[in-house]
Amino acid sequence: MIANLVWFVAGLAALLVGAELLVRGASRMASTFGVSPLVIGLTVVAFGTSAPEAAVSVGAVLSGQTDIAIGNVVGSNIVNILGVLGVSALVAPLVVHAQVIRQEIPILIGASVLFAILALDGTIGLTDSLLLFVLVLAYTVFLIVQSRKETQETADEYAEAVPHARADGRRDWEALWPVQALLIAAGLVLLVVGSDWLVDASVGFARHFGVSEVVIGLTIVAAGTSMPEVATSVMAVIRGQRDIAVGNAVGSCTFNLLACMGLAGLVATDGLAVSPAVLGFDLWVMLAVAVACLPVFVTGHEIARWEGGVFVAYYIAYASYLVLAAKEHAALEAYSATMLGFVIPITVVTLVVVFLRHRPRA
Repeated sequence: MIANLVWFVAGLAALLVGAELLVRGASRMASTFGVSPLVIGLTVVAFGTSAPEAAVSVGAVLSGQTDIAIGNVVGSNIVNILGVLGVSALVAPLVVHAQVIRQEIPILIGASVLFAILALDGTIGLTDSLLLFVLVLAYTVFLIVQSRKETQETADEYAEAVPHARADGRRDWEALWPVQALLIAAGLVLLVVGSDWLVDASVGFARHFGVSEVVIGLTIVAAGTSMPEVATSVMAVIRGQRDIAVGNAVGSCTFNLLACMGLAGLVATDGLAVSPAVLGFDLWVMLAVAVACLPVFVTGHEIARWEGGVFVAYYIAYASYLVLAAKEHAALEAYSATMLGFVIPITVVTLVVVFLRHRPRA
C-alpha cells in the first residue's frame, strides 16, 4: 500500500511537471515563430493541460487497463466542470465570455453526445477513434482560423497568460529554440514516465481496496490528472483572467473526449471496451454535467459563488456514490433515493427558474 502511494505521488508529480514544461516550451516556441497568443491559449495550453489525461489513457491501454483509460477521461470531464469550475468560482465569481456560451459549450455538448452514442454498443472501435481524432484536428484548425478575427482585448488578455520575454534586459534562455525543444522533449518524457507510474499505482490501489479499476480511474486518477486544469484555472482567477479560467476547463473537456479518447482508441487496435458501470451511470453524469453548463452560464454570463458551491457539492455527492456503490454499502439505497427523489429535482427546478428569470427579453 505504501509503495503504491509513493509511486502514485511520484507519477502525479511527473505528470504535473511534464505538463508545465510542455506548455512552457510549446508556448515559447509558438511565440518565437509568431503564433498568436490567442491560438496558443486555445490550443497549446488546452492540449498541455489535457496531456496528463492523454498520457494516462494511452499508458493504460498499453498496459491492458482500458477501464482506467475510459474512466480517467469521463471522470476528468466531471471533475473539470464540477470540481475545477466550482473551486474557481468559490475563489471569485467567474465571468463567462460570450464565445464560450455561443460556441465552446455547444461544441462540448456535441462532443459528449457523440461520445455517448459511439459508446452505446459497449466499444469505442478503431473507426470511432479515428472519427474523434479527425474531429479534434478539425476543431484545432477551426480555432486557428477563427483567431484571425480576434479582438485586441482578447489578444492582450491571452498574451498575459502566455510566457514572454524577460523585461529586465537579461538573457532569456527560453527564447532560444533549442532550449524550447529541450523543454518540450523533457515534458513529453516526464508525461510518459509519470503515466506509467500512475497507472501501475492505480491498479495496485484497486486490488488493495477491492474496487474495480474503473472506479479508481473515475476518482483518484481523474482527480490527479485534472490538477493542471485546477492550477491553471485558479491562477487565472487570482490574476483576474476569469474568462480564461472557464475557457481552459471547458476546452480541456472537449480535448479530453476528442483527442485523448481518439488517441487511446487508435493505440488499442482491438478497440476500447466500455464497462457496464460507465455505460449505465457515469457516461450520463458526464453528459448531464455538460448540458447543465448552458443554463448556468447563460444566467448573467457568470458563475456565481453559490453556483460554484453547488458544483463542488455535486462532485462530492457523485464521488460519495461511487465509493458507496464500489463497497456495496448498506446506505447506498437510501443515499440514491435521496439524490434521485429530492436533491436532483430541486436542483433542476432551481436551474429552470433562474434560467427563465435571466432569459433574454424580446
